[in-house]
Amino acid sequence: MSETSLVFEANEFRDRTRKLQDRMARHAIDALLLTSAADVFYATGFLTRFWESPARPWFIVVPSISDPIAIIPSIGEALMARSWLSDIRTWDAPNPPDDGLSLLADTLLELIPNRGKLAVPMGLETHLRMPLADYVALCNRLAPREIVDGTACIQRVREIKSEAEITKIRNICAIADRAFARVPEFAKRGHSLSDVFREFQIACLQEGADWVSYVAGAAGPEGYADVISPADDMPLKIGDILMLDTGAVRDGYYCDFDRNFSIGPASDTVTQTHRALWYATEDALSFLHPGLRACDVHQRLVEGIAKHGATAAPGRLGHGLGVTLTEWPSFTGLDQTTLQAGMVLTLEPAAFTTDGRLLVHEENVVLRDDGAELLTRRAPENMIEIEI
Repeated sequence: MSETSLVFEANEFRDRTRKLQDRMARHAIDALLLTSAADVFYATGFLTRFWESPARPWFIVVPSISDPIAIIPSIGEALMARSWLSDIRTWDAPNPPDDGLSLLADTLLELIPNRGKLAVPMGLETHLRMPLADYVALCNRLAPREIVDGTACIQRVREIKSEAEITKIRNICAIADRAFARVPEFAKRGHSLSDVFREFQIACLQEGADWVSYVAGAAGPEGYADVISPADDMPLKIGDILMLDTGAVRDGYYCDFDRNFSIGPASDTVTQTHRALWYATEDALSFLHPGLRACDVHQRLVEGIAKHGATAAPGRLGHGLGVTLTEWPSFTGLDQTTLQAGMVLTLEPAAFTTDGRLLVHEENVVLRDDGAELLTRRAPENMIEIEI
């Protein structure tokens, strides 16, 4: 077996597999079935944009005591062969009468005893990337074997990042930091928001991103109404607040943070709100430590925003980050997930400026035993002003 692999050395994936299998053993699980792009990448290093095509399912089976098995369309065999896996089983796809179903079922029947258990991620932030009719047929073929929820098996392992993963995330954060530093070059008065989006994505790629999976933003007087809309062709005007938020990708790992810019001088209200968010983030950075619950961080951010003279916007104020743009936990008042060292997190406080207008302020951190370590270059205390 090769000691090199895709993205990381083979031992990185062996360690992940051992941790998955430890989780499986706690619940007497005989095999774990992974079908989503993020989970397949996490277990194997198989990194491709071909997931954009929904025509084919892809399966990784993690047995209880041996290396994972790839059960994939033949078009992916050459790339998967560059990974650390040695057991790669393929079929010619798409094959509507039997699109890998028999191959998958036969493999699972080899691994799972008659009264054994197959785990499939079923909870929040998971999805099944195979036809539902095929999944029902698979369950019928595996009977009387039990199908159980495998969410905890994969999520409890993925949420704690290795140092190799943290380095990847730090790298993509640095790439986006450099792209954000270039925004004043092209976000000028009279330029359309759609053009700014395009130029920002180009800057991310030029600075070293493999692709820019996510760009959102907005521009308007006293802030913006939402943070998920696509760009329009309205020109930037004096007094507008421009926000750009990116999920750029390098080696399969995401950053996720934003920056705000004022086109000309910002109003007193915007300046005060921005500073409130900045200081609330400072408070949270000094407060973060393992053992807190996600809801404790949310409360700290809300209280910090109020302490510094602004009103927090509703919704979550941060989340996990890694091989997907957002991961668990969520910084809301309801999420009681306990934070642990090795989690990579975003702090994303938001506050209203006026009715229907807000500002969002986001940083990426890794949680260490002694507190938070910034992965992004800290946003300035005073909002960046783009000269007109």
